[in-house]
Amino acid sequence: MLSRLTRLPRPAALAVCAVPVLGLFAVVAFAPLPFVVAVPGLTADVLGSDQGKPVITVSGAPVRDTSGQLRMTTIRATGPSSTMKLHELVGHWFKTDQAVLPREAVYSSGGSDEEIEKHNLEEMAKSQSAAADAALGFLHKDPKDVKVDLNLADVGGPSAGLLFSLGIVDKLDGDGSGGDLTGGRTIAGTGTITADGRVGAVGGVALKTQAARRDGASVFLVPMDECADAQSELPEGLQLVPVTSLTDAVNALRALNRGEAAPSC
Repeated sequence: MLSRLTRLPRPAALAVCAVPVLGLFAVVAFAPLPFVVAVPGLTADVLGSDQGKPVITVSGAPVRDTSGQLRMTTIRATGPSSTMKLHELVGHWFKTDQAVLPREAVYSSGGSDEEIEKHNLEEMAKSQSAAADAALGFLHKDPKDVKVDLNLADVGGPSAGLLFSLGIVDKLDGDGSGGDLTGGRTIAGTGTITADGRVGAVGGVALKTQAARRDGASVFLVPMDECADAQSELPEGLQLVPVTSLTDAVNALRALNRGEAAPSC
């Protein structure tokens, strides 16, 4: 084949070579691709209520009245079983309020829609348990004596862990000096949390910062490893504060309350 192509005039040879390439592009253009389109999702104040029930309920210890808000953030994505073709994705790539993400970055568990939903709810339950352990450990309170119940319907996954922990700390101890951990502000953020208080990355932070600012936040707590992603489409008026642990987050909010500088990306 190569020897015959070398004897063809250059335009003819290029045309022959282009045929399989064009065929490949045609296949890609019309084949379903493993991507989803995501947009800023809902936010929820973990210090408030959801469907008429407090998000955080504590028994076995005095609970403070709080002011300000601690808003967990989400993204909203096309479903795991939905299919997208190249020509459908192109327009979304260039919109700052949307993101084209690999399907596994949003739906890491695989399986059917029902299986993924079940997995995400299980991850949320694990996250809530870890958040309670992290907060009580930070406050040196015995989980045998202090019970925490977390209620947030219709939200799955582990990314609210950090905000749940901060909410528990604020309910029980505020800023540690008699004031609110929020300083009366609307604070938003994202991040997984382990029982010993380590904060982990979650994905979709550029969209979550937009959701946070839309819903009134002035400060956004972001896992340290995702600073660059959070800065990529950062809304005006939203201060990024990177954290690696619950202790980092509490200390940063206390610093802001004292009028001091907090870490920045």
